[in-house]
Amino acid sequence: MRYTTFGHRTGLRVSEYALGTGNFGTGWGAGADLDESRRMFDRFAEAGGTFIDTADNYQFGESEQILAKFIAADRDHFVVASKFTNASTPRLDISKTGNSRKNMLHSVEASLKRLGTDYIDLYWVHFPDDLTPMEEILRGIDDLVSSGKILYAALSNFPAWRVSRAATLADLKNWAPVAGVQVEYSLVERTADREVLPMAESLGLGAALWSPLGGGLLTGKYRGSAEGRLSDLKTLVHTESDGQKTEIVDAVLAIAQETGASPAQVSVAWVRERAARAAAPFIPIIGPRNTTQLDDYLGALDVQLTAEHYTRLSEVSAVPLGVPHVVNASVRDRVRGGDASLVAEPPRPVA
Repeated sequence: MRYTTFGHRTGLRVSEYALGTGNFGTGWGAGADLDESRRMFDRFAEAGGTFIDTADNYQFGESEQILAKFIAADRDHFVVASKFTNASTPRLDISKTGNSRKNMLHSVEASLKRLGTDYIDLYWVHFPDDLTPMEEILRGIDDLVSSGKILYAALSNFPAWRVSRAATLADLKNWAPVAGVQVEYSLVERTADREVLPMAESLGLGAALWSPLGGGLLTGKYRGSAEGRLSDLKTLVHTESDGQKTEIVDAVLAIAQETGASPAQVSVAWVRERAARAAAPFIPIIGPRNTTQLDDYLGALDVQLTAEHYTRLSEVSAVPLGVPHVVNASVRDRVRGGDASLVAEPPRPVA
């Protein structure tokens, strides 16, 4: 396992994988029991993993409670990230959801208690609630950092414009900085390439990339069975719903056969290579349900795709960048080619 800083705006050192613990517990009716969770945690730690990602709503709080047992012996060795926005219980309470200062304070205190610790290394705002002003979120975060309850804070599943505005506000107000972003990213979900990831690279933010296997689709297992996230949680899953996704799975399976690696390892190896080419650290979040799946993820650390394999996967999975990117690319190509017509073109009237 290699290590990097979480973005260029912090000195926080993290392992190149984050262990997602959404499967620690069975509160959702699916997941891993205490013993299997312990085996996964120990295996990850033995491999050199230090970055652990949880949330207050994972398994309705059970994930944090289980994790507390595992980190107690050497708390400071691990970088523990948790999140708030959603309720930690099945019953929704209007005062215990969202991103208000009130819920933020309630949530961090509850997470600290469940985790059995007096600080959280990295605290994520899990989702935008479309209600709470960004100034309130950032000011609340600054207070939590000043109090020592959290060390760093970041934004999960926020659009690029909100993250960039938040980062700018925090800098201008001299509040605790926004350390990074968390977003879904895999061969079958690359829309973050349009705005979120270029923004993270430009601002030097860390990026944690969840669901690198597309909810299991990229393992190829759903071609023979629906067993897995598709049948258990029935959420955050991709299916072969269009021709491109079928072509992507075909390419992954073909390259797996060519290399002798598993389809999961090929898929994660592509994400790792994409991360290695980024201008800021990108960290895949792996979310195994058992040690067999974890071993597959760890095996990907030894898989080196050839340039041809990486290009094949990149091309088959590419998403249209849309406006203004396509227009800008066209103009940029002409400028680099010395197209004199650019100078001669009159300005277009604004409609």
